[in-house]
Amino acid sequence: MARYRKTFFLMPLIGFLLIFFVVPMVWFLSYAVRETEVPRALPRTLEALSHWQQDQPVPETAFAALAGDMIEAANSGSMADAARRLNYELTGVRSALSKASRVVRRAGAGTDFDIDFFNTIDPVLTSPAFFAVVKRAGNAMSDHYLLAAVDLQRTPAGAVVRAPQENRLYLTVLWRTLEIACMVTLACLFLGFPVAVLLTTSSEKVADTILVLVMLPFWTSLLVRTTAWIVLLQKEGIINGVLLSLGLIAEPLTMIFNRTGVVIAMTHVLLPFMILPLYGTLKAIPRGYMRAAASLGARPFTAFHRVYLPLAAPGIAAGCIMVFILSVGYYVTPALVGGPSDQMLSAFVANYTTGTGNWGLASALGLILLIVTIILYLLAQRLSGGRAISLG
Repeated sequence: MARYRKTFFLMPLIGFLLIFFVVPMVWFLSYAVRETEVPRALPRTLEALSHWQQDQPVPETAFAALAGDMIEAANSGSMADAARRLNYELTGVRSALSKASRVVRRAGAGTDFDIDFFNTIDPVLTSPAFFAVVKRAGNAMSDHYLLAAVDLQRTPAGAVVRAPQENRLYLTVLWRTLEIACMVTLACLFLGFPVAVLLTTSSEKVADTILVLVMLPFWTSLLVRTTAWIVLLQKEGIINGVLLSLGLIAEPLTMIFNRTGVVIAMTHVLLPFMILPLYGTLKAIPRGYMRAAASLGARPFTAFHRVYLPLAAPGIAAGCIMVFILSVGYYVTPALVGGPSDQMLSAFVANYTTGTGNWGLASALGLILLIVTIILYLLAQRLSGGRAISLG
């Protein structure tokens, strides 16, 4: 009975998460494999191509169907989305379809919409490659966006090949994202571990004061914190000014709009997420363990390495996982503090979602990032003996 009562009280939270988190996320990620633009704009053309193969001549009925779809799509406003989707695979189709749509709507009654009609507008609209792309994009599901997210593409014959060198981008950005996340995670661990140790060894009053300082960044807007680092790290900023006045450098250092600024600003923001799990774990370690190791003849480094560090492993794993997962999804800080070569994958997801409206590619990039994060999390779980999920 008690178990059912607990479940009952959890139902509002579960329902909230399902409605406002799980369902929208699944719906967004489904755009990575769903095709909606072409089926909505060119239903007659797809029906005419249902039994057509690329090695066969394009059926004459496909051209009349294409003209009818253009007239209907112009009224519903769906042709622009379909043209943009087809242009991802076949360059030049977007302008050709826009031109053909205008010519078809101006054509008089009795016009014969055949291959010659469309060939005079643009030969690309009569090519088997064009109709092959239309048919492939007309399926309910497609791997086009997923392949593009890993720098792959399909040939007109349907084979999967690497994208041209000038179009290979996303694997490089993914690697950059993981590299920056690792750098930030290691920086947070290096800075956060001594603070967590200090918290466990200090008096209660001192520990409370340190905790307040650790939590202080949460009381300030992320945008404000990032902007403050721009002021501090610029060539005329406070940090360069102090270093110059102390004679440590001869000229101002470039610490902004590059990888250095991104790592520093992100480390400052994410450091509490490393310290708090570490503090929870280290606080549970009895102090007598180190004294017992010393009494048995262990040197301080040996006692730390053989006794203290293994007991702190769950906190280290939890803090690293938390910081890493938050790092890979960062957008604001790299966008403001980093340069063009320091933008992370989330910036491209945001651009495709709110800028170009390419929801399919945005969803595919998000799905790839999610899969990579899950794989790395499971790897961390395995390497830590299943303790990465534990906070102590």
